[in-house]
Amino acid sequence: MMGTWPTVRTLEKRLADLEGGEDALCFASGMAAITGLLLHLLKSGDHLVLSDVCYAGAAEFARGMLRRYGVEVTPVDTSDLEQVRAALRPNTRLVYIETPCNPILKLTDVEAVATLAHQAGARLVVDSTIATPIGLQPLSLGADFVIHSLTKYIGGHGDVLGGVVVGRSNELAALRQDALIHLGAVLSPFPAWLILRSLATLPQRMAAHAATALEVAMFLETHPRVRRVIYPGLDSHPQAELARRQLRNTSGMISFQVEDGPAVARRLAERMKVVKYAVSLGKPHSLVFYLPTEDLQRTSFQLPPDLLARYRDWAGEGIFRLSIGLEAPRDIIRDLEQALAP
Repeated sequence: MMGTWPTVRTLEKRLADLEGGEDALCFASGMAAITGLLLHLLKSGDHLVLSDVCYAGAAEFARGMLRRYGVEVTPVDTSDLEQVRAALRPNTRLVYIETPCNPILKLTDVEAVATLAHQAGARLVVDSTIATPIGLQPLSLGADFVIHSLTKYIGGHGDVLGGVVVGRSNELAALRQDALIHLGAVLSPFPAWLILRSLATLPQRMAAHAATALEVAMFLETHPRVRRVIYPGLDSHPQAELARRQLRNTSGMISFQVEDGPAVARRLAERMKVVKYAVSLGKPHSLVFYLPTEDLQRTSFQLPPDLLARYRDWAGEGIFRLSIGLEAPRDIIRDLEQALAP
């Protein structure tokens, strides 16, 4: 591990332990971890099966830069095992999933997709940022690599950037020599120290995030202005059985739909006092943001009609992403109640 700072190396060892992996490799951001791993594992002529709903930066990178470098990319609804099976080719090298996915909280059966990928001679990468190691350990279900944006729940305080890849020691040693050194996206000691600080409270924070999110989600389900609530901890989630089987903690993100989303978004931004109208997630403060579905058609996601229709089945014409913080549940509920009032 020549050239690795002791603080960063300590963080890597602890993250590997949390995920049940042999080793971990930290990067300067979540996107650095994603791009470093994909550039290391894929070459011209290879095929990537990519979750149709994942972090926007990952989707844009895969469908933009990777395609320019000659990598074939197929977007797939990875919650549908038959779609995954049909997308696999002789030159498929990687299957990349995010579960729960951002922002519509659709789940993927990690163990089942790992089996399909390995039968096809491909490896499985899981972005487990929303679940965290407290909620899900993909390596134990057959994944080859796990990625986290340490900026989110693991960092937990909104004051640090970082990313990590967890996997086998030999794979990560090669990744360190290739992507980390040559791309230069190295995590420095002070951010690593801040993330180590946050690991001490990760189980307690995730328990609080999930408990409050469930309470808020149940409130939203009863609100007359709310058409639909999506949260893996609710029995109404379309994949509630998979959530119960696969997740030990259902995390702190809720999605919900209302009539006339843009108008309600303006009202929430003007009225809310506890919850802030802003992007990002996994912080001590609750944040909400409106995402119009039609924006997908103006970005490099470029979902084909069948996948866009599936997205609309979940998200309607627009969806609010509510990241639950560490405030008291009653304060968040009261704030939402007054902000949603006519």
